[in-house]
Amino acid sequence: MIALLQYLADYPYVLLFLVVGLAVWIGGFTFKGYGLGSVAGAIVVGAGLSAFAAAFGVTYKLDEFTKSLFYYLFMYGVGLRVGPSFLNSLNAEAFKYVTLAVLSCITALAITVIGVRYLNLPMGTAGGILAGSNTMSAAIGSAQQAISSGIVVPPAGTTEDQVSAMIALSYGITYIWGTVGIVMLCKYLPRWWGLDARVEAKRYETEHGVANVDDPGITGFQPFGMRAYRLVQPETAGQTIHQFRVKYPQYRILNVRRGDELLGADPNLVLKLEDVVALGGTAEDLTSNMGIIGPEVPGNRVLNIPIDQAEILVTRKDMIGKKLGELRSEDLAGQIQLTRLERAGHPQPIGRDFKLQRRDVLYVTGLKPAVDEAARILGVVARHNTSTDLVTLSFGMILGFLIGAIQFPAFGASIGLGNAGGLLLSGIIVSSISSRLRYFGNTPNAARNILEDMGLLVFVAIVGVNAGAGLTSQITGDLALKILLVGFLACTIPPIIVWMVGYYVFRMNAALLMGATAGARSHSGPAREAAKEADSNVPWLGFPVAYAVSGVLLTVGGYFAMLLAH
Repeated sequence: MIALLQYLADYPYVLLFLVVGLAVWIGGFTFKGYGLGSVAGAIVVGAGLSAFAAAFGVTYKLDEFTKSLFYYLFMYGVGLRVGPSFLNSLNAEAFKYVTLAVLSCITALAITVIGVRYLNLPMGTAGGILAGSNTMSAAIGSAQQAISSGIVVPPAGTTEDQVSAMIALSYGITYIWGTVGIVMLCKYLPRWWGLDARVEAKRYETEHGVANVDDPGITGFQPFGMRAYRLVQPETAGQTIHQFRVKYPQYRILNVRRGDELLGADPNLVLKLEDVVALGGTAEDLTSNMGIIGPEVPGNRVLNIPIDQAEILVTRKDMIGKKLGELRSEDLAGQIQLTRLERAGHPQPIGRDFKLQRRDVLYVTGLKPAVDEAARILGVVARHNTSTDLVTLSFGMILGFLIGAIQFPAFGASIGLGNAGGLLLSGIIVSSISSRLRYFGNTPNAARNILEDMGLLVFVAIVGVNAGAGLTSQITGDLALKILLVGFLACTIPPIIVWMVGYYVFRMNAALLMGATAGARSHSGPAREAAKEADSNVPWLGFPVAYAVSGVLLTVGGYFAMLLAH
């Protein structure tokens, strides 16, 4: 056993990726839907393995440069992810969601700082408690930055490693309730207020024309279709395609066959008797008004129209803030079907009052010319591209370090965003620019996920390994109970305050507020549970803006928790 432990000490990168692999494996186990997750698993595995080796006289110490490098990559990846949604939050309509997110983050920070000060908890607990109780693992890194940058100086007799160990310990103790608590709160808050989430969601769907877009699985139902009719009605013959559409806006003529010739669907084409007309529309409309053209015919040739699928990225300035219902007047309406809509990587309910924002992704299916026209009107077709613009990545990282080097006087010292905060801001800037310029800064989702997932896992694993040997000497039952108490309050109180402000001050729909509460905690899990509880996707509408804002605030919150608590 000692030989194996010593081998891992001699080959630290084998140790590192052993911890990462075990963390992902252990983090995948769940009990009734709840589990550690890979990040908390990295703390447990890394610290546990290090403490176990220390009992045999083997000390593990992983490279600090590697730890910082992966954390910096993670922070830049976070900036790339939240950038567009964060900037979309800077408008009047998003005010209430921004307010709720800021309120949640400030309340959690205040409870953490006051609790640590009042109970005289050791240095490091503030950053760990805030990170764990709000399930914001990135705050571990910003708390570490406060120590490594020298802004927060450990007291006499306390080493930086001991402070890091306390951050990791506090995170692990508070993480479980941080995960379970917010899920339960988002799910049960409506019930505690005497509200039925399903009724509230249904009311919102009715008022705003929102369809429940839960995937029903494979189905034979097609909401849109094409059929062929032979023109025998004299009232319709002699009209142009444009005139027909004005009279019957629910239909689209997609193709016309005259004899053996296919004529297409030019708006100025005049319809004649015996033409075979390819008509598109909803299934309901295609089975009504059957006599306006004539009898249905097989029409194999006239219906042989290319169908296309695409993901359209919203970038056009004149489309920002436009409601989906307003697009019904466009010529392409009826020729394409919007099957999915995502904002900040999360699906959104599709309704007539849904307002488009920059970087929304619309999944459409329909006639190829109509799909191309939709891309021209809305923005660009998001082509699948596996290459990453490494030049932009390099300059983005450099920009982040330069921003992080800027300091200003505060709290009796010179402070700044630091490298981590600078990289977060740089990622936001780069992603915002790339959302406006099609050929700039391409970073596919898979590449960004590697930056985030691997960056955070490796960083946390190193924190756990380096902290593990000192944990056994620092932890006591009394200390653990105090940390758990502060973490419980920092997790539980902010969502309740957010709910009360959203319900009584902003008069928000309860289903919408469930998603906003989850977003204010920057946690998608509770939003999924809220959607299940409401049997609707309405909670997702309240999620993205609050999620982006709280993600940024909680990430840098670990830094200020350390600064203010000591």
